[in-house]
Amino acid sequence: MPTDSLPPTHLIAGAAAGPTLEGAGSRAQTVLVFDSGLGGLTVLAEVMRARPDARIVYAADDAAFPYGRLSEQELVARVLTVMGRLIALHAPDIVVIACNTASTLVLPHLRAQFTLPFVGTVPAIKPAAIASRTRHISILATPGTVERDYTRDLIKAYADDCLVTLVGSANLAALAEAELAGSPAPDADILAEVEACFVTTPIGRTDTIVLGCTHYPLIRHRIERVAPWPVAYIDPAPAIARRVVQLLGGPLIGHEPDGHVHGTALFTGRTHVPVELARALAARGLPTIVHEPMPLATAAAA
Repeated sequence: MPTDSLPPTHLIAGAAAGPTLEGAGSRAQTVLVFDSGLGGLTVLAEVMRARPDARIVYAADDAAFPYGRLSEQELVARVLTVMGRLIALHAPDIVVIACNTASTLVLPHLRAQFTLPFVGTVPAIKPAAIASRTRHISILATPGTVERDYTRDLIKAYADDCLVTLVGSANLAALAEAELAGSPAPDADILAEVEACFVTTPIGRTDTIVLGCTHYPLIRHRIERVAPWPVAYIDPAPAIARRVVQLLGGPLIGHEPDGHVHGTALFTGRTHVPVELARALAARGLPTIVHEPMPLATAAAA
């Protein structure tokens, strides 16, 4: 057995191994949080705070990570295929798409195909424009999110009076995944991905950065450490959790937390979980790890 992996009993084949909560006449509501990888854990934390009574399933479609390498058509087909299977397996009451790339492209298709509510994640440009005093803001996101018309429409609608710098990072999400798995990158690698966010002009400099990928708050402390000056970082996770409560309601009476954590982490790709990652997942309320294989080629051909 590799020393950097958990024993096989900690990685359960098949989602049926996940916990279920049943009640007479009522049941604990299920929240499915979905991302291409581990970035959605930043959203998960806020959702768990807002609904500590809920059964949580965190699904990482790591077989297709990163989503930025897929064409728009491939991405839509992939997410629809995987989501159909996840809904059939877990019967969630609500789904949180904790991924900017998927949200900006796939949400309309998901809402057309499935009847349950979906909450998406989009760059928090409006709150950034409200917060900025210098009117210099940067949007740090994946190249796909930066290039998307959706993002530019948000800028035009909410930050038209700001100097907006779009920074597409090709590597920061992967660096965040590596950090969580116990392999932190050097500071120089982090700086190389974010330094373009820090802009100085004759009338001011960047004072607000939108974290436009849910992976980025995982290494916000690293970004702050290498930043040339302090700025405000805007994370959409709290607003997403508030939206979940608006749609699903507050905690159910009779389903208050009992001190036992019931969350499940599901991976579509990985079959071995490094010990550091397993500990990080458990610390975030996901002590059970499930492997539900969904190879990319199968979904792409569907």
